[in-house]
Amino acid sequence: MSLEPFGARLRRAMDERGPLCVGIDPHASLLADWGLNDDVAGLARFTRTVVEALGEQVAVFKPQSAFFERFGSRGVAVLETAVEEARERGALILMDAKRGDIGSTMSAYAEAFLHPDSPLFSDALTVSPYLGYGSLKPAVELARRSGAGLFVLGLTSNPEGAEVQRAVREDGRTVAATVLGHLAAENAGAEPLGSFGAVVGATLGDLSAFDLAVNGPLLAPGIGAQGATPADLPTVFGATVRNVVPSVSRGVLKHGPDAGALRAAATRFADEVRAAVA
Repeated sequence: MSLEPFGARLRRAMDERGPLCVGIDPHASLLADWGLNDDVAGLARFTRTVVEALGEQVAVFKPQSAFFERFGSRGVAVLETAVEEARERGALILMDAKRGDIGSTMSAYAEAFLHPDSPLFSDALTVSPYLGYGSLKPAVELARRSGAGLFVLGLTSNPEGAEVQRAVREDGRTVAATVLGHLAAENAGAEPLGSFGAVVGATLGDLSAFDLAVNGPLLAPGIGAQGATPADLPTVFGATVRNVVPSVSRGVLKHGPDAGALRAAATRFADEVRAAVA
C-alpha cells in the first residue's frame, strides 16, 4: 500500500523542479478574468489549462477543494480528473481541504484524501489541529501507511488566527508552539525530510520566537497577491528556509489563460525562490 514517504518525494520534486507550489483556486472572479463562465464548464476549462500548462513543470499543485465543491458532484468530478492528470504529469498533489474532526469522522476524511483507492487520493492534505492535535491521529496513521503527508495549520497569515494560535497554555507555551512540537515528534529521524509539515504564513515577518525546525516541510502561503515576496522567506523562516514550500496562486494564475504566460510566471517565481533561499 505504501509509496515512498511524502517527505522524500517532496524533497526530490523541489530539487528537480524548483521549490514552488502553485495553487489551483478557481475563484468566480478569476474565471471571469479568463473569459470563462462561472459554471462547471468554465471550471473544467480553467483547471485543465492550468494542469496542462504546468503539470510537467511545478513540483506541487495545491487545489483548493472548496472551489470545486461549490459546484456539487460535477465540480468534485472535475477535481478528481485534475488530480489524476496532474499526477500523470509528475506533479505532487497537496489537497487544500483543511479537514479536522474527531474519531470515525476524521477517519472518513482521511480515507477520502489519503487512501490510495480513493479517486481524490493526494500526496498530502491540509488539516486543522484545533480540536486537539490528537484528533488528527486517524489521518496521521493513514498517511504513514500510504506514504502521504499532512500540512497542519500552525501559524496562519489570517489576522483572526492569532487569537487561537498565539494563545498561551497553562504550561507557558503557545498553542502554535505545541502544534510545532507535535510535528517535530512525528518527523523524528526522518531523512531527507519528514512527511508532516506545518502551514506558516509567508506574510508574518520575523518568527524567531517559534521553533520551526520540525524536520518537515513548511507550506508558506501568501506570496504574490497577498503581499509577500520570495525575498521575505529568509526573514520569516530563518535556518529552516530550505524546507519551505512557497505557495503562489493568483500571482501565477492571473497570467492565464495563455499557457506560455502561465509557465513564464511559474518559472519566474521558482527562480526568485531559488535565489532567496540559496
